[in-house]
Amino acid sequence: MTTPGVEDGVPDVPGAANAHGVPDTRPQRPVTQATGAAGAIELTERRLHPVTPFRRAWAPVAVLAGWAVHDPNQAQAQLTRLTTTTLLIALAVLVPAASLYGFLTWWFTHFAVTDSELRIRTGLLFKRTAHIRLERIQAIDVSQPLLARIAGVAKLRLDVVGADKKDELAFLGEEEARVLRAELLARAAGFAPETAHEVGEAPARELLRVPARKLAIAVALTGATWGALAAALVVPPVLWLATHSVWTVLATGVPLLGAAGASSVGRFVGEYDWTVGESPDGLRIDHGLLDRTHETVPPGRVQTVRIVRPLLWRRLGWVRVELDVAGSANSVLVPVAPREAAEAVIARVLPGVSVPAEASLSRPPRRAGRCVPVWWRGYGIAVTDTVFAARHGLLRRNLTLVPHAKVQSVRLRQGPWQRLWDLAEVHVDTGADKTVTARLRDAQEAAELLLGQAERSRTGRRDARPDRWMAQ
Repeated sequence: MTTPGVEDGVPDVPGAANAHGVPDTRPQRPVTQATGAAGAIELTERRLHPVTPFRRAWAPVAVLAGWAVHDPNQAQAQLTRLTTTTLLIALAVLVPAASLYGFLTWWFTHFAVTDSELRIRTGLLFKRTAHIRLERIQAIDVSQPLLARIAGVAKLRLDVVGADKKDELAFLGEEEARVLRAELLARAAGFAPETAHEVGEAPARELLRVPARKLAIAVALTGATWGALAAALVVPPVLWLATHSVWTVLATGVPLLGAAGASSVGRFVGEYDWTVGESPDGLRIDHGLLDRTHETVPPGRVQTVRIVRPLLWRRLGWVRVELDVAGSANSVLVPVAPREAAEAVIARVLPGVSVPAEASLSRPPRRAGRCVPVWWRGYGIAVTDTVFAARHGLLRRNLTLVPHAKVQSVRLRQGPWQRLWDLAEVHVDTGADKTVTARLRDAQEAAELLLGQAERSRTGRRDARPDRWMAQ
């Protein structure tokens, strides 16, 4: 009897069809896995798409580029010593070495789907096998960078409960990635292995689409965009006058220009054609002009929702909606939308939750201004039957909603200066390692809020919905 994932000496079998009937032209290798008294069954391991070596061949080049950026003076000194012949010899060695590295890492990477888990086996010198339990998968994102879209391939990124880092399969054929994603989500939702491939991609109903014109105006009216651009234009000339060093100016100016580009052009390109749809496996988010990304937000894993209102957006009635999802890097739900449309999407993420109106938020007492002058006016809280809501910010207002069922702990904090003015703060901790704070409340009110929130959290967890929609 062989152990799981160990080769049994059977040669690679190209051209096999997967469980969905989609032809797979890449090399596959049958292996056997132990099944106890039931005997052994055949498990087919598959390799990634043949274009993957080209992507991985850039790793050695990236190491050299990172060294050059880390120590530009030393890199410049080494480059000046190189002759044309030495440079050609270096390229003749580097290019084949990078190509060989890309090929070998692809050759030694396999994946397979069993009845209960997804196995990813990697490693050229040091072997690593990831056993991902299917019931622990909460979301699978499909990403297509520009070159991947041209090549017709896609990358799968898996959100697994309890994992800090996403495992990924990069790259698969575009059709194969779509089929594999649908099968894994169906398996994670509890469908039997023999029927999971028949479920297919769950249908989605569009809830919201962000027009390109509105997104461009929103980016232009964001203070961070202008702040980063001003820093990129002002800091390099000042450094030149102070140091007269080209490398110092470049080392500072290039990152500043990159930050300015990321907060303006980069944000527009990344959030272009933002579409939110509703499906049985969660909210689907598609976006990107050059790199196209297909994300899934499992509503049951959403810990907090933030409604952001920048100063220059308020007259237009626009808001931005951000998320904190347990075990996931997904952070944006709606980049820009009218408040009414954004609240309709929030209602799908947090069923039964209504966003408290601004007028219903309770401000701190006036004596709070002695602890935090002026800015205390931006604080406020509201507690409903379903959520704990806290607001902060005077120019850029953030209203954070925490469902009672997602509260992990509640704490009361009172510093010496706050104690002098009979004030306190209540901290609400969530499962996404985030804390939402009711700031500068009356001490008696804070004590009552602490006890009341602890009780609401206990009762809220009893009525909480499942983490995955399809499991309902």
